[in-house]
Amino acid sequence: MALRTREQYLATLSAMRPNIHKFGELIRDVTTHPATRRVVESHARAFDAASDPRLAEIYTTVSSFTGERIFRFNSLMASLSDTIGNMKLKRASYRRTGTCSGGTCVGWNAANVLWAITHEVDKEYGTSYQERLKAWLLHAEANGLVVAGALTDAKGDRSLKASQQPDPDCNLRVVEVKKDGIVVRGAKVMIAGAAASDEIFVVPGTAYGRDEKYYSVAFVVPRDVEGLTIVEARRASDGRELEEGFDIPETGITQGYLFFENVFVPNERVFLFGEYQYTGKFIQYFTANYRACIGACVAGQGDVMIGAAMLMARANGLPVKTFQNKLVEMAVNNEATYSAGAGALALGRQHPAGVWVADSLAAHTNKVLVATLPYQTKRICQDICGGIAETGCFPSHKDFTSPATGRLVRKYLKAGQKVSAEARARAARLVEWLTLGAGVPGTMHGGGSPDGAKLVVRMETAFEEYAGYAAQIAGIAEPVPEPERNK
Repeated sequence: MALRTREQYLATLSAMRPNIHKFGELIRDVTTHPATRRVVESHARAFDAASDPRLAEIYTTVSSFTGERIFRFNSLMASLSDTIGNMKLKRASYRRTGTCSGGTCVGWNAANVLWAITHEVDKEYGTSYQERLKAWLLHAEANGLVVAGALTDAKGDRSLKASQQPDPDCNLRVVEVKKDGIVVRGAKVMIAGAAASDEIFVVPGTAYGRDEKYYSVAFVVPRDVEGLTIVEARRASDGRELEEGFDIPETGITQGYLFFENVFVPNERVFLFGEYQYTGKFIQYFTANYRACIGACVAGQGDVMIGAAMLMARANGLPVKTFQNKLVEMAVNNEATYSAGAGALALGRQHPAGVWVADSLAAHTNKVLVATLPYQTKRICQDICGGIAETGCFPSHKDFTSPATGRLVRKYLKAGQKVSAEARARAARLVEWLTLGAGVPGTMHGGGSPDGAKLVVRMETAFEEYAGYAAQIAGIAEPVPEPERNK
């Protein structure tokens, strides 16, 4: 089957059942509504890239099942090269959109990790989950599906487990088992790219215990399945989203709250149910792969920030070499997260099921870098660009073009002799969007919290072994125990 085109993708989204709300309004067509068309555009550019000779090798690959050319974001990643391909796609997408394209990311990772988990579960319990998953993967490949991944539950009281919550729906769960499927209820929150997706891959958000079997479930449903309501979250600077002009780019990301109210899922789309022992392992594999590759996301947006800072410098009338050291510092931050992620993948291994799993310690270390270095990059970008970009206090596009005020705004916005006032305004708004507004990706908590990542680093770092190395080199033969605590 030929690769799906942008036009086919948009037509599919337009035909879906309206179930997405934003600003108190039901959105009839996500491809044209101002609140969602930008996230759709960000994803549509992946379809453009697949037919671009310069980018086709990044955005497409060969199916391990059929040998046919498919979108890379529908593939199984069986080798280090495949997972590096994941990173290259992420960085390329950020360079082309300046923002997240979650529908070509999280669901893809979920499917790959579940390929490993279903292999293990089937081997232990004699289930047929992987056979079901293979059938769905072939469907995704054949149709070039964009698939959001839904991991994070509402959780409720953080001091209580899922089974102890006063409201059991705080974590998504199975509420009814039928002969031909299951019925689920609950919420998944802060889900990126849902409005631009064909389907939603739902997976456990944490490790569950023996009394939480009904929370231990993984499945995939169409985005417009009956019983699913989506409320798109408001992001910083969203208030300008209904405006035209340079106040916001033509791309963007939205995060949604997904409310499942007795949604029926047929058996063939259920890939885990009740095997609570494997939910922790799913999280282990998922976070390792995701936190390795997310370094490419922030590197890609950092590349755009470097470019935006250069444009602003020139629009302000200053040569780029004035800020060369700061630009290099931004580049180092970008390459640090990208390289750390690639290193985590290189230190990984191929699972017996045939998919690649990153090294957990290195991947979670990269998550800590992702939660820190991009903020330094944003600060430097603002420093280079000046108050016009950092304070966000210059007039809107409507005032820029207004018959009453436009001539004055344009007159005093112009700075560099060879750069127009509009070019300077566009560059400034882009910097504002990237560093302060709706273009800021979830670097702190996107993909999980840095404290959670530090916990994994603490658990997997052999601290006492390192103390032994130091003692041996220093020639210390006696024990050096921890001091006793004063009682």
